[in-house]
Amino acid sequence: MGVEPYYAPYTRIIPSSRHRAISKLARKTNHVERFNCTLRQRVSRLVRATLSFSKKLSNHIGAIRYFICGYNITKCAALPG
Repeated sequence: MGVEPYYAPYTRIIPSSRHRAISKLARKTNHVERFNCTLRQRVSRLVRATLSFSKKLSNHIGAIRYFICGYNITKCAALPG
């Protein structure tokens, strides 16, 4: 039983001009989805509308930047070397 190289429903329904099919082995979205989940969990102002809410967009952007900077520093420190 071989692995189907492309997800057939996409290739039949969505025109090839609007969708580029890739094999299941080439999909690597799990890293991006894991980061998005971590971001939502740790930056509570993205989830809640009460306790961590701020009216200014610049405060939201600052909180996300602060999280990403700390996240990158933590990941970098954990690398061997």
